[in-house]
Amino acid sequence: MQIDSFGGENPPAGLYDFQQVIARGLDGFERVSDSHIAQFWRLGFLVIHNAIRPAAVQAARAGLRDLILRRAAENLMVESAAAAGFANLSDDERLRSVRKLMPIVPYDARLKALAVDSALLGVIARIMGEGPLLTQDMALIKPPRIGREKPWHQDMAYFNFPAQTPIVGAWIALDAALPENGCMMVIPGTHREGPVLHWTRRDWQICDADVQVGRSAAIPLPPGGCLLFHCLLHHGTPPSRSDRPRWAVQFHYRPASTAPLDSDAQRLQTFGSDGKDATC
Repeated sequence: MQIDSFGGENPPAGLYDFQQVIARGLDGFERVSDSHIAQFWRLGFLVIHNAIRPAAVQAARAGLRDLILRRAAENLMVESAAAAGFANLSDDERLRSVRKLMPIVPYDARLKALAVDSALLGVIARIMGEGPLLTQDMALIKPPRIGREKPWHQDMAYFNFPAQTPIVGAWIALDAALPENGCMMVIPGTHREGPVLHWTRRDWQICDADVQVGRSAAIPLPPGGCLLFHCLLHHGTPPSRSDRPRWAVQFHYRPASTAPLDSDAQRLQTFGSDGKDATC
C-alpha cells in the first residue's frame, strides 16, 4: 500500500470552471463511423455511451473490489485523508479510501476481459491504422468527498515512447461520472499543440497558469460509457464534492509497431525533468 503523497492541497479556484458539457455520445462502439474517427483526430477524443454491457461493468466492479480487499495489485494507493489505520478499516471503509490500483489486468480475468474487448480494440485499431498493444492498465477511483483532483496533464508525459506516438487512452466509467464527483474534463484540440512542460506541484502537471480553462469541457459518462482520447490531449479531473463514489478503469494502447525509447532522458527533456520516476 502507498499513501498518496500529493493529497491535501486544494486546486486554485476556477481551474475546473468548464465552459461546456458534452453530455451526448455515440450509442456503442458499433456506431463509430469514419467521420467519427476523423473527429477523434480533430478534437482529440471520442465519447461513446453504452460501450460496455452492464454485466461486464458489474463484473469489473467485482474484480476491483476483490483486488482492493485482497490488496492484490502491486500498486494500491490510498487517499491521504483516509490513510491512517488502513489495515484496521472495515471492508466498506477500505473501499471508500483507495484512489488508484495498477496494474489490474494481470490479477483478475474480469478486468482483463474488459481490456481485450474486441469492439474496443477494433475502434482503437481504426484510429491508429494498425493493431494496438496494451501499454498500461489501472483503476482510477474517487472516494466520496475526499477524492482529490488529478491536475491537468498530458498522459504522454508519463510514457517512454516518442512524443508523437498515437497512444490512445480508454477511460471507462464503472459508476456515473459527473462534474460533482470528478468526471473527466478535456480541452478539445490541445493534442495538436504538441507536448508542454509539466511541473511537480499538486502532482506532475501542466502549470495551472497555462491551463486554457476557457476552452475546457466536462464529459459526464454513465456506467459503461467510454472516453477514447489522444495522449497529448490536455485533461484532468476535479476533486469529488459528492457523496457518490466514482470508479473507473483506464487502459492505454500503443501501435504494435512502436518501439520504446532507449531511456527516459528524451521524455524528460521534452516534458520536464520534474517527471523523473513519475507515474500516471
